[in-house]
Amino acid sequence: MKSDLFSSENTAQQATVPGMTLQNAKSIKYAVNGEMHARQGSMIAFRGNLRFERKGQGIGGMLKRAVTGEGLALMAVTGQGEAWFAHEAANCFIVEMDQGDVLTVNGRNVLCFDATLSYEIKTVKGAGMTGGGLFNSVFSGYGKLGLICEGNPIVIPVTAQQPVYVDTDAVVGWSAQLSTSLHRSQSFGSMVRGGSGEAVQLMLQGEGFVIVRPSELKPEKKQSS
Repeated sequence: MKSDLFSSENTAQQATVPGMTLQNAKSIKYAVNGEMHARQGSMIAFRGNLRFERKGQGIGGMLKRAVTGEGLALMAVTGQGEAWFAHEAANCFIVEMDQGDVLTVNGRNVLCFDATLSYEIKTVKGAGMTGGGLFNSVFSGYGKLGLICEGNPIVIPVTAQQPVYVDTDAVVGWSAQLSTSLHRSQSFGSMVRGGSGEAVQLMLQGEGFVIVRPSELKPEKKQSS
């Protein structure tokens, strides 16, 4: 049988070392030798002797989504084998973190991560409780973090001279040393999304970077009664 479908770039090869790699732009492959963590429902295939267990709400049990405050449930994957993870064909990226690195990430953009990484849920400073509160997960330690993004992300440098203002629905994450606060702009709000009234952006100040996606939250589909 012959087809471009069976090209080498589409064929999964046996892993030679444990850990996380990009299978392609839309999925991450993880060679498990012990334990790793992933968002529930993101496993699309696996082979080997692996166990998938729902994580409780204790340590590492819940990631909060920005704005809505909804939780992102996690699962622990243990054993030996290979697993593939993806979410709605979103683009996948791997961030390698060293000791001393700290990254704050929106829970909706987390796909999977090494068990060696630690994280805690924090309220975004200066954001108050607008829109139900802004909650992000702060990752630190040594290891790899798999992120997803609808479309190609934009990484914007932040400097002391040039703060950056981002839509809270579009922000993916930022370097944790940046200070945050809410910025309200009446005139800006009247120009976006055909709306009127006050718009609220997250202002980031200091030295670092912010990651945004070129799309916003999709409206929830109404269930038929």
